[in-house]
Amino acid sequence: MIKPETGRAAQANNVATASPETISRAVALLREGQVIGLPTETVYGLAGDALQPAALARIFEVKQRPLFDPLILHLAEAEGAWALASRVPEVARRLAERFWPGPLTLILPKKEIVPDLATSGLPNVALRVPVHPVARELLRAFGGPLAAPSANRFGRISPTDAWAVWAELGDAVPLILDGGPCEVGLESTVLDLSGDAPVLLRAGGVPVEELEAVIGLIARARPVDEKPAGPGQLKHHYAPRKPLRLVDAVQPSDAACGWLVFGPQKSGQSLDGVVENLSPVGDFREAAANFFRALRRLDDDPRVAMIHAVPLPPKGLGLAINERLERAAH
Repeated sequence: MIKPETGRAAQANNVATASPETISRAVALLREGQVIGLPTETVYGLAGDALQPAALARIFEVKQRPLFDPLILHLAEAEGAWALASRVPEVARRLAERFWPGPLTLILPKKEIVPDLATSGLPNVALRVPVHPVARELLRAFGGPLAAPSANRFGRISPTDAWAVWAELGDAVPLILDGGPCEVGLESTVLDLSGDAPVLLRAGGVPVEELEAVIGLIARARPVDEKPAGPGQLKHHYAPRKPLRLVDAVQPSDAACGWLVFGPQKSGQSLDGVVENLSPVGDFREAAANFFRALRRLDDDPRVAMIHAVPLPPKGLGLAINERLERAAH
């Protein structure tokens, strides 16, 4: 069992260290149609029974999520995912063998057993097998699929620890399982396999270059304002309360500016304001794990009136981070 993060989250009555007892309590709540906070390797999810429409409705209600934005269904094993799909192409099995469990979501044609509310009325379902041990333990104990979008108000910064879930949703969630900080720190990569050719809907925890090494070149879909083809395709998302501006490079600013930067900074260069460096050594995985936490710290800092962010090199996980910065600034 992962050692949970200590701190303010432990003071909340609905935050509990993941243990056999709390897993059992979570299963009981889920079977009653309630929602819980669930750690995964990507971000913390707001989990509910994926086959119970009332539980799905509660997810949309707590998140204040528009009903046209589909949910991702989480399974303990690939076989459980295939049981929800009416067609499983060979490319899906190849990707699952390579990247599941892990931060990859595959969109496939759905079976009728999947409620329309889970897919926002679309004929396809988004499926994922997480790697986080707490998530896998809960999924096995529950014995069915869980819908689990990020455990935050719609459009806001995704939570990567139990305290962030509590700060976002408070007592609206009866139980938040504390499984420590998220290792990946970015949402899953979303790949649509429902058509004739794979289409990337969202860059995420699995770099697109790694997917293309397995299945060849992948087309990219553009973000949309409404009616997405799958989760994570909306233009406006991951947004702090404070305005966020993308800049090409660091530049002089006033003391009320917060900076989100990456990599070694020029010798002798100093920035006015509050600085969050995602990875001073330029490590993409470290930057991804720190991204939402750093953005949340700048958003919560009373000294910061505006956030300036410098995009990362556009490769690997840098593409996924830049995509979130662009949507946060939209």
